[in-house]
Amino acid sequence: MSRCVSAYRRRPTRTSRISAGRWLISVVEPALRADASAHSANATPDRAAAFGVRATLGASRPISPVALAACIRLNRPVLPQQTLQQAVTFSGLGLHGGNRVNMVLLPAPPNSGLRFRRTDLEGKPEVEALVENVVETNRSTTLGKGHVRIHTVEHVLAALAGAGVDNAIIELDSSEPPIADGSAREFVKLIASAGLIPQDQPREPWQPSEPVEFNTGESTLAVLPHDRLKISCTSADRHNRFTQFFTLEVTPESWEKELAHARTFCFFEEIEFLIKNGLIKGGSLENAVVIRDDAVLTTEPLRYPEEFVRHKMLDILGDLALLGRPLLGHIVAVRPSHAANCGLARQLSARMRQPLIAAQTFAPPASRPAAEPAPPEELVRDGALLDVMQVMKILPHRYPFLMVDRVLRIEGNKITGAKNVTANEPYFQGHFPGHPIMPGVLQLEAIAQVAGILMLKQAENFGKLAYFMAAENVKWRKPVRPGDTLVIEVELTKARGKIGKARGVCSVAGEQVSEADVTFMLIDG
Repeated sequence: MSRCVSAYRRRPTRTSRISAGRWLISVVEPALRADASAHSANATPDRAAAFGVRATLGASRPISPVALAACIRLNRPVLPQQTLQQAVTFSGLGLHGGNRVNMVLLPAPPNSGLRFRRTDLEGKPEVEALVENVVETNRSTTLGKGHVRIHTVEHVLAALAGAGVDNAIIELDSSEPPIADGSAREFVKLIASAGLIPQDQPREPWQPSEPVEFNTGESTLAVLPHDRLKISCTSADRHNRFTQFFTLEVTPESWEKELAHARTFCFFEEIEFLIKNGLIKGGSLENAVVIRDDAVLTTEPLRYPEEFVRHKMLDILGDLALLGRPLLGHIVAVRPSHAANCGLARQLSARMRQPLIAAQTFAPPASRPAAEPAPPEELVRDGALLDVMQVMKILPHRYPFLMVDRVLRIEGNKITGAKNVTANEPYFQGHFPGHPIMPGVLQLEAIAQVAGILMLKQAENFGKLAYFMAAENVKWRKPVRPGDTLVIEVELTKARGKIGKARGVCSVAGEQVSEADVTFMLIDG
């Protein structure tokens, strides 16, 4: 059968037209709230009965306190772990080793997790799919234990995690799973053919109570508290070619439809280096997309307008499956890599092992030892000068969504704050690449955050949170560029009950760049 290799010229996509400001402002919606009650309202009778735990999971094995606490906090049913209903087989070439490999997915008992088994080695050694077993992250994720190595594990792990498989054995008669078509599509079909069955132990998802960040210099990833799994990702090479953004709340259905079909890709100029380093021996246009200048080389049309960033999200899902437990949180990634993904997974794993102290809260602590710095109601006074550490004691926001670096002065119902706009702000990756300017919506967010600080001047508001409700009379006059210091002047025009209104003006070097009237509501933290 003859193959036709086509070159698709770069053209604007839906993603490239969406500014980073648009997705960032969606992320900074107060406390990243989501309607967790929808899970209960939409639950089937069987799932609703799962609140009784034993009705679904079996009377002989009650749910652990950790899982029960998590489900109560998240207002969601307790769901059982899942495994495959039967063994299924898939064969093909490994991407980097180029060897023929037979892969068998097998059911596994509860609480055993995902494990790889090398049937070609004496004793059929196993390697658990856990981040502590990661030994290499060069162009793929490699697991190792002793002399045993399993390369390129991310695609099959993404398929299992995306489908909601908690326990399974991945048998291989070579050192890496087959690459198939470079995506997880064939693995999704394989899992569907096997079927899933519930087990008599509860699934125990983990949700961080505060933001967790990992930065390599080139890659930045953060996980923000969220009651479901969501990924927002921006991808680009060092020259900002084919910059793409995509965001998705990940469910088994959205995973299969929106991410699983995205293929791996590389840049043409990287191929010689990869070959010299003994990689991509099984690579071809049958299982990878190649980018050469502004052209895309592939044997078929792109499967998604944003196929490259969607594959990056596929990799993130596979690498974070190495936590060993389902993750709940909003993952925000800028130029992710396997090294950065696994670095984040290590940080999350360390946090996950810390003892559960209390339910999630974004509010400042109500009490403190005498040696700690003064709380917000003492800091926010006339004439105050606040540094960023003091600002973070007042506002719940953290990098990359904290838009106030310091407070310059507070006088009555007026406040002046400042934001240093640096060249490494994450939104510059996708917001007019090559012509970086600060998104206007983030200037608006800065006004709202400074206004929120001012509201805490009133003692009765200590410990509350300010939710941004509306903006009026918004004007953007001049661009704000890397290196600028954004000065934010806010005057409180109304403060009655739980509702506050303020007038804000942003300026750079004495010149006004934006202005707006904002309305916000105070709620208990």
